[in-house]
Amino acid sequence: MTAQAALAACSFILALIAAVTLSTLSVALARYASTADPIHLARDRRALRLLKDWLSPEQLACYERFSFFDVIGSDTGTRFRIHYGTQTNIEELGSNGRLVCKWCFGPDGNLAAGDVMLTQKIALETNERAALAVANRSYSRPDRGAFHRAV
Repeated sequence: MTAQAALAACSFILALIAAVTLSTLSVALARYASTADPIHLARDRRALRLLKDWLSPEQLACYERFSFFDVIGSDTGTRFRIHYGTQTNIEELGSNGRLVCKWCFGPDGNLAAGDVMLTQKIALETNERAALAVANRSYSRPDRGAFHRAV
């Protein structure tokens, strides 16, 4: 391969990398812009305020410090930890306090994280079995520390 051909190949690869990078950045900026507008920020604040109104004093203190709170399942007495977020944000904890698996369920729609977490809290505390029946479960892979979805 001549030096000119090698230079052309390198230029093409660099242009391709630049195009992919710019495309990824534009998508990220569009997502950020859609969530940073005043309407969404106000919606998120209202949702978190409502969630905090529903938390017990212990749950609220934990959430304020760590951005998660624990709930006890209504049917099995299992402890679940709900982290800030809307997807795969629920951890099932064993009797030793260690992670057993992660759960993902929530209401349909593009809702604020506070609204989703409140829904998850109420569902687990009042009808745990029905909530988990529609949830996706992810298991820990001890060899890699990663999670995979149960089939």
